[in-house]
Amino acid sequence: MIKLFNHYFDRRTLLQMFVDLLLISAAFMVTLVVLSEELTAAQIGQGLFRALLMSIGFLAVNSALGLYDRGTAFNNTQLYARVLVSFMMMGLIVVGILLLLPMKLFYGHNWAVVIVMMVTGLLLVIQVITGEFLPRSLTRRKVLVYGTGTKAQAVGQSLRRASSSAELCGYFASPNEREHLVTEWATLEPGQSLTEVAAEKGVHEIVIALSERRGGSMPMRELLDCKLAGVRVTDIATYFEQNLGQIRLDAVSAGWLIFGEGFDQGFVRTTVKRLFDIAGAVVLILLALPIMLVAALIIKLESSGPVLYKQERVGLNNKPFNVVKFRSMRTDAEKDGIPRWATAGDSRVTRVGKVIRKLRIDELPQLFSVLNGDMSLVGPRPERAFFVEKLTQEIPFYAVRHSVKPGVTGWAQVRYQYGSTVEDTAEKLQYDLYYVKNHSLFLDLVVIFETVGVVLTGKGAQ
Repeated sequence: MIKLFNHYFDRRTLLQMFVDLLLISAAFMVTLVVLSEELTAAQIGQGLFRALLMSIGFLAVNSALGLYDRGTAFNNTQLYARVLVSFMMMGLIVVGILLLLPMKLFYGHNWAVVIVMMVTGLLLVIQVITGEFLPRSLTRRKVLVYGTGTKAQAVGQSLRRASSSAELCGYFASPNEREHLVTEWATLEPGQSLTEVAAEKGVHEIVIALSERRGGSMPMRELLDCKLAGVRVTDIATYFEQNLGQIRLDAVSAGWLIFGEGFDQGFVRTTVKRLFDIAGAVVLILLALPIMLVAALIIKLESSGPVLYKQERVGLNNKPFNVVKFRSMRTDAEKDGIPRWATAGDSRVTRVGKVIRKLRIDELPQLFSVLNGDMSLVGPRPERAFFVEKLTQEIPFYAVRHSVKPGVTGWAQVRYQYGSTVEDTAEKLQYDLYYVKNHSLFLDLVVIFETVGVVLTGKGAQ
């Protein structure tokens, strides 16, 4: 994994994106050179700028559609639909750039569109046929799990996923570990030292996944020898943070959160985030205003009652605020006064409500809460005080999510389906903790791009 702007990326994904950017840029530049009679340095610079815009557009569209997300498995229909949308959007991007930014003395605009789209189509066809452009041997790393208990089993399961860019070499049992849950065939033969096994298997990384860390449970000298030999040694909490984008509750302690990197809420970071929120909210309100007007009209036509729904939620530093959404449930949804989560197929949701929830239109009025400063564009989902009190008692570190402003969208929302149980909330908290620890302007942009994909697919709506 490679860390960029406080966020971890699979190295294969980054290399794939770089190759895509290079090929699309090269296609346009070759067309420019061949079809232009004479090029100056200034014109070459203009061409490079346009080529980069096209390439960045391609990367942004594919990222929003989830085509670079190795953790998501699409069926054929879903993949074909995304590829078709990507190709059409890329066509609009290329034509739009050449119309809005025409180049003088360059008469090959039509050929440029054709050639760039041919390269785009080729990249997308490769995505459909193989799902890969690069051979796995270039970046695939071999991982050895130190431990054989519950935590080791969880690491092994994540490594065996088809989307993983790592190969599970096996499990190395600690002599003092009582729990042995992994299958016998996967456990390495005893009698060899950890250093010997790592060298023999060509291990690149060792993940420490012990259920208990008592004295003598880890061979410190052998681990140090492995590290000095170039093998990376990682604790389980860091492994999950880097590879799954979550901070696992069963793998961290208060000490790890306190003394580890991240969780910085400095003045510069807060100021940049606030400026981004204001600019983004203004732009999104202007773009979404027609949609909000239509939504308000059809809500009013379907049933009597208010168009907007106001409810108190818990925000930054446990400060209460009123969140405003389009009403998607009946006016008597909680007539008994007992708060409850929405569930799949909830009978309280109106017909219009089902549509606006699926498309996330009901969330749009929260953009005004962003302008007010109560919310951010990206952050943990704001929850009601009734549930916050309950969840804080039942889930460790739940209160940490209130150290940043709640968001209209968030890392947990795009990574995990809608949760209606304490167990679901605990799973989502692991993503919220990752966001609180690593949030940056770059990660906010990543979340926004992924939110577009979630809206297009209706993923996780209730």
